[in-house]
Amino acid sequence: MLPRWAIVTSFLLSSGGASAETSPVSVDLALVIAVDVSYSVAVNELRVQREGYVAAFRRPEIVEAIRSGPLGRIAVTYVEWGGAAVQLLSWTLIDDEPSAKRFSEALRLRPIRRISFTSISNTLAVSRKLLWTSGFNATRRVIDISGDGPNNAGVPAPVARNSTVAQGIVINGLPIQLRTAPDSASIPDIDAYYEQCVIGGAGAFIVRVSDVSQFPPAILAKLLAEISGVQVSTRRAPSAQAIPVQYKPPYNCFIGEEMQERSIGR
Repeated sequence: MLPRWAIVTSFLLSSGGASAETSPVSVDLALVIAVDVSYSVAVNELRVQREGYVAAFRRPEIVEAIRSGPLGRIAVTYVEWGGAAVQLLSWTLIDDEPSAKRFSEALRLRPIRRISFTSISNTLAVSRKLLWTSGFNATRRVIDISGDGPNNAGVPAPVARNSTVAQGIVINGLPIQLRTAPDSASIPDIDAYYEQCVIGGAGAFIVRVSDVSQFPPAILAKLLAEISGVQVSTRRAPSAQAIPVQYKPPYNCFIGEEMQERSIGR
């Protein structure tokens, strides 16, 4: 039996359902939205983040950005992750306001789950598989991953990052920086961790969230940049800071694994 992440049961087209056996549909962007639902993320943070995505796909700016692309359509799937990654919504073609609202409504109706541990590497592996089995022919492929803690399960995050980027996939990040001190699963400089250990590919960027109220504008700004493919340095949103990828002095990309080891060794 194929693993759960390898099965893409269907994808929705604006004109109705379509079999995965039909010719690939060409899109400007295939986007995996991967949202951290591990236990280090508070319930209210999960709720506000989900509401941010639901609201974003109802915004006219999103539809305008989609329609302004060469083909005027994108494919999106929504994944929730912790130590494992689960595809919450199947691949969906969005090319107009009704299809964007259908995606938004489907997301709104899904219950929020919780998943133990934090495996960024497994999430990237699952997301890669979803992209290559999507049934879409995409000009650009992007994984949009959020999280508040470093990788603490599976292979180290940079290994998965490098494998992903080598396949021509861009990884952008939404680091959730709400903690002022480290705990067993999160670190205060999660933005630096994402910048140096997680994101990668041409034009990769992070949008940092340091207060729960920043989720909606940060999500909107990030999606607009990803859909339009513009340089994030030219885009700013209130309470959202977009940071292009930079190369800085070495960062300890094994900090999550080390924290997990210390926790187990007590």
